[in-house]
Amino acid sequence: MVRRRSPVLIAGTTAVVSCGLLALAVWRGWLGPDVGRGGNFCEAPSGWAVRQPANSFSNLGFVVAGLLIAWHAGSVRGGVLARRPWLPTAMACIVVLLGPASAAMHATQSALGGHLDMLSMYLIAALAFSYALMRFLRAGTAVLGAAFVLAIAVCEIVETYGPSVPVVDTSANATFGALLVAATILELLVMRRGLTTSRRAYAFASVGTLLVAFGIWNASNAFLCAPHSWLQGHAAWHLLDAVAAYLLYRYYASEQPRVDLGSQLPLSVQQSSKIS
Repeated sequence: MVRRRSPVLIAGTTAVVSCGLLALAVWRGWLGPDVGRGGNFCEAPSGWAVRQPANSFSNLGFVVAGLLIAWHAGSVRGGVLARRPWLPTAMACIVVLLGPASAAMHATQSALGGHLDMLSMYLIAALAFSYALMRFLRAGTAVLGAAFVLAIAVCEIVETYGPSVPVVDTSANATFGALLVAATILELLVMRRGLTTSRRAYAFASVGTLLVAFGIWNASNAFLCAPHSWLQGHAAWHLLDAVAAYLLYRYYASEQPRVDLGSQLPLSVQQSSKIS
């Protein structure tokens, strides 16, 4: 089987360019002054150019996960996802961008870095939601695109005007979580309808990994907080989220249309079966 190179080339270029731009932005101060953005995630700011080293470099997990998605996407030929070959490449690039975008906040603690962090979260949640909605409605790419743009717009509005929220701190985080919950519910409905087969263990493992990560996210802001340690709970949150994103992709890639064996039989056989 000939492997398609384009997913790896596109995702790899995205990784090199985005990480390179981040390095330049941190070095030259392009993202603005340190305003303490992300300072609530336990790790004490260092005297380095990179303010939160553990929370910053742990985001390399997203880059690795995105490249693994791209590598696997190059060998996918059949299934529901393969009907839109651009989609796994887009997902790979979005997962890659989660890394430098999140690191932009933790490395600089700047306001712009914080916005890039949230925007990358909106992108992956909006993709999960819109792809699930499209398949649930049995619609086309137009629905996916419209739902994707609308979801990001809602997130941006809520981030600008929304109040603080218990447990998850901000209404922006709450909206991000709500999109993931909605995507999960839609995926369960798609599974229940039974028009496709898939390796559902990947989906359940992805959700389970996210739940564990969320537990660590909360604990690291409380009793697990050790500001001067290189072992940061928020860094573990990044790494587990990267694993969850890769598992979600593998679930998507495993989805196959359910074959109606009766429809594959010759017409005379089908008619005789009906008569009998």
